[in-house]
Amino acid sequence: MAKTNTSELLEALASEIGDNIYIDIAKWHLYLSNAKLHTVVAEQLYPLITSNSVNEDRVIKVLESIPVKIGGGRRELALIDLLPLQCQVNLVDILERFQREL
Repeated sequence: MAKTNTSELLEALASEIGDNIYIDIAKWHLYLSNAKLHTVVAEQLYPLITSNSVNEDRVIKVLESIPVKIGGGRRELALIDLLPLQCQVNLVDILERFQREL
């Protein structure tokens, strides 16, 4: 990977997350890039990569802390509640790969 600075790494991480991770609403897949959530997720998860502390429990805690407005903002759900289990697993895999290649 050989990213030279933080902004390049964040951009690459956000792109990877946005293209591969989606929320599932009534069996519709809305990728995080289309939902404009990929950058927020990357920024929130980046410290786990730089501190070599990527693990499923920590990733879940971060996802629980990211609110997603639904119904025109009438309600908020934690991002973790909208991600299928396979996307959670894929997200951890992406983060572990970035951590190894850092």
